[in-house]
Amino acid sequence: MTGLTDLGIAAIRKGVVDGEFSATEVATAFNAAVAEAQVALNAFIVTTPEKALEAAAKVDADRAAGKPLGTMAGVPIGMKDLFATHGVQTTAASKILEGFKPQYESTVSQKLWDAGAGMLGKLNLDQFAMGSSNETSAFGNVVSPWRRPNDTAPLAPGGSSGGSSTAVSARLAPAATGTDTGGSIRQPAAFTGISGIKPTYGRCSRWGVVAFASSLDQAGPMARDVTDCAIMLEAMAGFDPKDSTSLNLPVPEWTANLSGDMKGKKVGIPREYRLDGIDPDVAKTWDDGIAWLKDAGAEIVDISLPHTKYALPTYYIIAPAEASSNLARYDGVRYGLRDLPDGAGLQDMYAATRAAGFGPEVKRRIMIGTYVLSAGFYDAYYTQAQKVRALIARDFTEAFKLVDVILAPTAPSSAFALGEKSADPLEMYLNDVFSVPASLAGLPAMSVPAGLDRLGLPLGLQVIGKAFDEQGVLNASLALEQRAQFTARPAKWW
Repeated sequence: MTGLTDLGIAAIRKGVVDGEFSATEVATAFNAAVAEAQVALNAFIVTTPEKALEAAAKVDADRAAGKPLGTMAGVPIGMKDLFATHGVQTTAASKILEGFKPQYESTVSQKLWDAGAGMLGKLNLDQFAMGSSNETSAFGNVVSPWRRPNDTAPLAPGGSSGGSSTAVSARLAPAATGTDTGGSIRQPAAFTGISGIKPTYGRCSRWGVVAFASSLDQAGPMARDVTDCAIMLEAMAGFDPKDSTSLNLPVPEWTANLSGDMKGKKVGIPREYRLDGIDPDVAKTWDDGIAWLKDAGAEIVDISLPHTKYALPTYYIIAPAEASSNLARYDGVRYGLRDLPDGAGLQDMYAATRAAGFGPEVKRRIMIGTYVLSAGFYDAYYTQAQKVRALIARDFTEAFKLVDVILAPTAPSSAFALGEKSADPLEMYLNDVFSVPASLAGLPAMSVPAGLDRLGLPLGLQVIGKAFDEQGVLNASLALEQRAQFTARPAKWW
């Protein structure tokens, strides 16, 4: 059936429940879309059409038998290749894990399968989630489905969840999982004209997710609209005794309580985010968002987050430090790649395995992290960064005494061309300037598409909320979505 790949989570589930079409028809349509686009877009590292069909067949059988269907019933999704999937290769887009097939399932993916979702495949990403453009994957660059007018230069889909953003934007999947350490759900969502939410730290279990920076990593959904993100987040979230940082709180009914009415709500506009030389299209979109939330009934309040200017350097001390510790487990001894030169000793094997298995950006961050944790530099860098992180979190706490949510741009620009910024790591790191503060504070934050820039490329707006207040974030995002009326989609060229 044509048109099925244009449907999102809510529409697919309703159609399956109502008998308009079968889950198998949906899975077949999306499998075909994935196969058609794989060479051009490289969104998937591994495709699993049989998994999507198997889950769909179960949903169809359950419906025929009159059994209750889960909230994701009949919805085939893409799974970022950071989530362990039983018997299916899980690589974190790194050669060091190529061929690794876990004998266990991540908590988040298991929750989605239990809710009736199926898996179209494992999505490409920046290696170990380290990157903002999806150019660090050992399995090749992901290409955005968007193009500049009269220009065939391949564009970055954002990172690290670039495979996820491309798959959803190009209609290869109605939704996908992402992970966000410093903006890796929100920035790619903004680059490709879709929605994505990073929930409060601990809301989704990290068990079975390949670790980058353990105090920052958080899973979340990426979909085409706010409602679909709410549905999927409900399926993904929940307490997990296997994760010591998991929040022992009930999962709220975010979808049922969605409302775009902002009457009585106060929206903070942080003056520190008005950077010198801010892209005029980004600034205009932000002003549009302010006007939209006013129209929804909100009161706009000027606020200050004074330590924002330190967020980026703080993040790029803490995240690499945690990465250097987490990635020490990849040593060629137990699993993954082993490079054992003739006559080599243990240290030689470690060195050869990591040299062959890790890419340049991963090596760069491991070296930064090892340096800031080393004797003589620990207090000067890592300890200071943790103190500044506490100040950044305190800024948000003070701001939320005055406002309910905060509105800011998601990224400082629209999508750039692949290769345009890869020669300058610092310029690449600046992509995270608006997204990193919320990550350091562990707060829920969402990006929604808000318009197109002068080149016809998507721009996103970011809503940041109080800890545990995903509802407030989703509602403000819905108010923006209703007024932005964003319907643009990439013209199919693949």
